[in-house]
This record gives sequence, structure tokens and C-alpha cells, in this order.
Amino acid sequence: MRFAALRFTALLNRPLASYYLVLGCTLLLLAVGLMMVLSAGTAYDLDNGYPAYSMFEKQLAGAVAGLLLMWLAAKSPPRVFRACAYPLLLAALAGVALVLLFGVEVDGAKRWLIVAGTQVQPSELAKLALVVWGADLLARKERLGQLTDWRHLLVPLLPGAALLSLLVLLGKDLGTTFLLIVIFLALLWIIGTPRKLLAGLAGLMAFALLIVVAVHPYELARVTAFFSAHSRKCQTVSCYQLIQGKDALGSGGLFGVGTGASRAKWGWVPNSPTDFIFAILGEELGLVGTLCVVTLYGGIAFAGLRIARRATDTFARLAAGAITVWLVVQALVNMGAVLGLLPISGVPLPLISAGVSSLLASLVALGMLMAFARTEPGAAQALAAAGPAMPLRLLRRLGLGQRAAPSNARARAAAPVRWPGQRR
Repeated sequence: MRFAALRFTALLNRPLASYYLVLGCTLLLLAVGLMMVLSAGTAYDLDNGYPAYSMFEKQLAGAVAGLLLMWLAAKSPPRVFRACAYPLLLAALAGVALVLLFGVEVDGAKRWLIVAGTQVQPSELAKLALVVWGADLLARKERLGQLTDWRHLLVPLLPGAALLSLLVLLGKDLGTTFLLIVIFLALLWIIGTPRKLLAGLAGLMAFALLIVVAVHPYELARVTAFFSAHSRKCQTVSCYQLIQGKDALGSGGLFGVGTGASRAKWGWVPNSPTDFIFAILGEELGLVGTLCVVTLYGGIAFAGLRIARRATDTFARLAAGAITVWLVVQALVNMGAVLGLLPISGVPLPLISAGVSSLLASLVALGMLMAFARTEPGAAQALAAAGPAMPLRLLRRLGLGQRAAPSNARARAAAPVRWPGQRR
């Protein structure tokens, strides 16, 4: 047991441990997500009169495009991301502004644009844009030695984040607004903002969110439903969703009812392929399946914080930490809502919920994490030493690869030397 623990610790201390941990957890979560979208999305399509596999086909196409973008991001140096900081911010501001003008309102929230017959959610781009722009801005200010003054910590970061959050909030997307605030506070925390200033900002933003909830009937109904759903006397849609979600999650038992065998996905749990896909996952895969998913998110959290701690560049440290906090907090908020521990916020479960915009943003962010992992001390040398022979070694261990036959020159070099007159 002690030998296994020492070996595991040695593996984690290798230069590329974070890189492969992010890659492995991402691919496993993506595979689980596609499986669950195929199950819950097919039932949703049939219930609503759409082609049977239309949601899964969109998710699969998004996964293929997202993996390509993740690979490109993982191969890019940090200066490429920094060059995209202001264009990303401007694109996000334009996107959320267009949503307010021409967006589609669904379930009380205006979050989507229809582009070429496909729903696009610009607020997902806003999260990525705030991470890249905020990390680049603070890195520049630190290089200039301006962060000793608290005003340089907040200007123009606070106005930029506030404008982006306000535009998202006007679309009644409180969940994404909360995540933007979390990203903003994470950037300030990582850069070393004084605790009193950070606590004051967090309290001020929490108070502002409470006011928004109080004046918006739709959000107030969700919070009220959270406190009254346990009594099962509430008759609102939010109460029904919470009750049915917990029933589906609990009916899975230890090992679940089996993949594709969920009963709650057939119209019982509203938004089962998106906001409440964790309930269907718990019903089909059981407690063991949900714990495996939570463990995979824990692996991303561990790897992301390790990358941020070991990063030698300020931009990489800020961006890696903010990406990790964003994805992990979003996963916790989604799972907490399904478990009845938090009010319903409408945020998707990263890499698992149906939604191409969220999937693309998450995969690009994880590709950035992998790019930062490649800059860790010793990582570049380890990748160069591994070279293209690493996939071949993995295939041989699985019994799928064969050793290549030696060329004629190599065969002659390996053959024993025979002197003239010597018998064969």
C-alpha cells in the first residue's frame, strides 16, 4: 500500500502529470456527456416532435469541433491568447448586446441568438473573454508595477466586468451573471488583492444580486421554490422540477437502472438534457456513476490549481486559476441545484449538458489549461523526449501495435560479421 502511494506521488510529480490529467478527465467527461445527451436528448426530441437524434447530432458535431479547437489551443503559446484578449472582449460585448435586441426568450430568460437556424449563446463566450482579458490586463499592470495601488486593481477591470455582467443580467440570465462575478473575484484573489478589499467587493456584489432577485419575479419564484420544494406543497414549475429531479436522482440506487433506461427523462424532469442532466445521469448510472463524475471534476480542479501554482508567467497563472474556478464552480452550482442544495440557476453541467456553445467554450478553456501545462518546468523537454513514439508505445501495451520490420540497412548492421571462407 505504501509502495502504491509512493508510486502515485511520483507520477503526480512528473512534468506532464497536469497535462495528461486535464486531457484524460476532459475526454472521459465528454464521453459521459455524449452518452447522456444521446439518452436524454432522444427522449426530449421524441416528446417534442423533433427528429429522434437531432440533439445528439448537434452535440456530436460540437464535440468534434470543440476537440479540434482544444487541440489548437493546447498547441498555442500564451502570447496567442493574449493577442486575442481585446477582440474576444469586444465580440462578447457585441454578442450579448445583440441578444438583448434580437434574442430569443425561453423560460423567462433571453440568452440565445438564432444564427443559420442554430441557437448560439454569446454569454458562454463572455466567460472565456473575461478570463483572457482580465488575466492579460492584470499581467500587464503587474509588469509595470502598478498593482500596489488598489485603484489600478479595479480600473478598468471592474468597469469592464460590470458592463459585461450587466448586459447578461438584462437578459435575465442570473446564473451566468453569477459565474462572471466568480471569475472576476477569482482573478483578484489570484493576483493577491487585499482581503478587506476582496471581501468588500464580494459583499457588495452579493447584495446587488439579492436586489436583482427581489425585483425579478421569475428569479424570486426560483428562490422561493428552493425553500418550499422540500415540503412538496409548492405547485410552481420550479418546485416540480426540483422534486422530480431529486426523485430521479434517488431512484438510481447504487448502480443505476442502466444506460438509456431512465423513466424520468420521458417528460417527468423538465430540461432533462440541459440543466437537469445530472438527475438523469444519477438515475441511469447510480451513486457510483455520479461519484465518478464528481471525481473527474475533482481531477480537473487539482490539475488546474497545480498548473496555476507552477506557472512561471503571470498571465498563465491568472488564466489557469480563473478557468479552474469557473468550470468547477459551474459544475458545483449545477449539481447543487439538482441535489436541492442550491436554487435553480439554469447553468449547464460542463462537458455533459446539451448545448454546443457551452461545450465549445469549455473545451477551448481546457485546451488553454493544457497549453499552460506545457510551459511548466521540464514539460517541454518531456514532450520532446516522448515525441511521436509515445502513441506507438501505448498501442503496444494494449496489444494493438506491432513492431516495424527493420530496414535492409539496419538488418545488415545487426547481422553477425562473416569472414571470407567462413561457413554459414
